[in-house]
Amino acid sequence: MTEAADRPGVIVPPPILYLGALVAAFVLRWFWPLPFLGRQAAVWAGIFLVLLGLVIGVWGRQTMVHAGTNVDPRRPATAIVASGPFRFSRNPLYVGLTLVYVGLITALDTAWGLLLLVPLLVVMHLGVVRREERYLEGKFGDVYRQYRAGVRRYL
Repeated sequence: MTEAADRPGVIVPPPILYLGALVAAFVLRWFWPLPFLGRQAAVWAGIFLVLLGLVIGVWGRQTMVHAGTNVDPRRPATAIVASGPFRFSRNPLYVGLTLVYVGLITALDTAWGLLLLVPLLVVMHLGVVRREERYLEGKFGDVYRQYRAGVRRYL
């Protein structure tokens, strides 16, 4: 595999996708608020989800760094990481990002963020996760297939 081909080919870095959906939700909220919870409940639930997402994401990132592989999905993977949160989910960083996103839109009490979550997750699944899976299977073969067979994709 050439160096240029040794990467998953994700369509855009995941944090950019989530940030784009969040900005779109803020803009839509400005024109039409569309609340879905009471303000007090929304703030506390949102804070909890953001903190949970950050814990999962930081744990996953630290596990990848410790394993010596690239965290950035635009760069080559050097190892299959099966420890830390990767024992429970093949994509804990994306689960963490999703929890942070849902926490922020919950704290802002805007249903726009929930409506945008569906297309966001479809783009993440098809444009990021599925591409990464094809790449990892091609690069690591049976090692990745065994890992994939024993660990769920998301939750």
